[in-house]
Amino acid sequence: MNREVLRVEGLSKVYPQPNRKSILAVDNIGFLIERGEIVGLLGPNGAGKTTTIKCICGLITPSSGSIFIDGIDMIHTPKFGMSKISAVLEGNRNIYWRLTPRENLAFFAGLQGISYRDAKSYIDELIELFNLTQKATTQARYLSRGMQQKLAVACALAKQTEILLLDEPTLGLDVEASHELRGLIKEMVRDNNRTVLLSSHDMQVVKDICDRVIIINNGKIVTDERVDRLSKLFETSSYRFELDSRLTQKEESEIKSNFDLANIIKMPDHTVIDIQLRSHQRLYELIDILRKNGSKVDSITHREPDFEEIFLKIVKGK
Repeated sequence: MNREVLRVEGLSKVYPQPNRKSILAVDNIGFLIERGEIVGLLGPNGAGKTTTIKCICGLITPSSGSIFIDGIDMIHTPKFGMSKISAVLEGNRNIYWRLTPRENLAFFAGLQGISYRDAKSYIDELIELFNLTQKATTQARYLSRGMQQKLAVACALAKQTEILLLDEPTLGLDVEASHELRGLIKEMVRDNNRTVLLSSHDMQVVKDICDRVIIINNGKIVTDERVDRLSKLFETSSYRFELDSRLTQKEESEIKSNFDLANIIKMPDHTVIDIQLRSHQRLYELIDILRKNGSKVDSITHREPDFEEIFLKIVKGK
């Protein structure tokens, strides 16, 4: 069985601007997604994430490039693509506010040609899974923001498509609601073998639930790598040294000449050195410089770089 479910080739989108220079929102990008993967599309605001998502689900016609779903050209046979994809788009009302959660779920299942009789047991399962039982007969407009967002994802699942496109699914949610929704997405993929492309500018969301991350900046893909592999690629160790006195000019010069990633913070009566080291052995080189010059170290603290630091390094071209 072919594991490839979504392939994007040479995708570009240009927005013409009257009397102004056109905006190149997506610039010749390409990637593959296999069945059962959760792939994060990560980037700063305006990077081209939402435009890419809208091109894939057929809401925007690309200026150039191809999109294949199960090997079928999505652009030339959009009906086939629509039968395979559900989407939750940021900034849109993805549910009908005057319908209850149960009615919304039945409606979206019906769009896929699934009768309520056939969908009922799955709708019941979704209502329970997304903790909507107590609000199943309440109009969606009276639900909390978190419940509305959970219902939007549940409605996308009610269509029972293989591919789910989620554009900023946790935007505007509080910490508890965001954490709950992330857990539901992971559970849904694991139990139903769904494939998810999730766009976000929230590094923690991508780190928590994605197998792989595609980082996009200024319309271009700057990296496409597994999340665990990215962490190893940027595996530097960050240390903070706190000294009980000011550094001498000699010490400062020696540290700066030997360590490119050293930041020396001078305080009135003490000194802080923040330093990043790729090799733990270099830690002892710094300690030797300080000991040789008689500086007393009050404390040394160690911290591994977080995913946000990795993201910023990639976007800045490091």
